[in-house]
Formats: sequence, C-alpha cells, structure tokens
Amino acid sequence: MITVPFCHPRLILWLDLGEALAVAARTGAHRVALAMRPKRKGSYKTRRPGYDSPLWNVCATLVQKELRVRGTKVRLARYLGIPRQRLQDFLKGRSRLPDAELLLRMLHWLAEKRAGRDLSL
Repeated sequence: MITVPFCHPRLILWLDLGEALAVAARTGAHRVALAMRPKRKGSYKTRRPGYDSPLWNVCATLVQKELRVRGTKVRLARYLGIPRQRLQDFLKGRSRLPDAELLLRMLHWLAEKRAGRDLSL
C-alpha cells in the first residue's frame, strides 16, 4: 500500500491497483525475457526427440507396430537390458532418445522380427 500525504481516500485504491499492475507487468516481462533468452550453445547440447529427429520418429513408429502382441515389450526390454519403463519413454512417451548401442540393437531386433525370428524369446 502506498502512503501518499494529503491524498484523497478514493485515490488510494487506484494507486494500489496501479502498483499491483506494475508488479504484474514487471513479472510478466521477466518471464518473457527468460523464455526468449538464447539457448546455450556448445558441444554438450543434448538432442531431444521431436521434429528435430525425424529418423528416430520413424524408427520408434516401426518398433511400436511390432510391439502390439501382449508381452513383446517386456521381452524387448529384457533383450535390450533396460527397464520396461525406459523403453516406454523411448517409444511411447518420446521423452528420451536411446544411445547408439541401444538403437542398433533395436534395429537388429526389428530386422530379425520381420524376418520371422524373435531374438527376445
């Protein structure tokens, strides 16, 4: 609350409202500045799944089509040596990308599965 000497009581409400709006504007400008700041550049930048990884999107879709049979996802996770939830993050949640070794093993599993041999049995 602003204390202004010799101020009319009705003006105090408008002064308080103006101060609240100014604080909200500063907070909003700060959040916009944080959101618009340039991204970090460097060799440590991690690639995330999404529109920047179209080949991974295709691969994940192909593997997902093979996982429709009950229990196949668990067997694939065991074959890869990762928890089932991690496989879920890779394929369904698309919140992570596998490393090169896991991706090669997934592609090998997919090729063998399509050839009629299931490596995870």
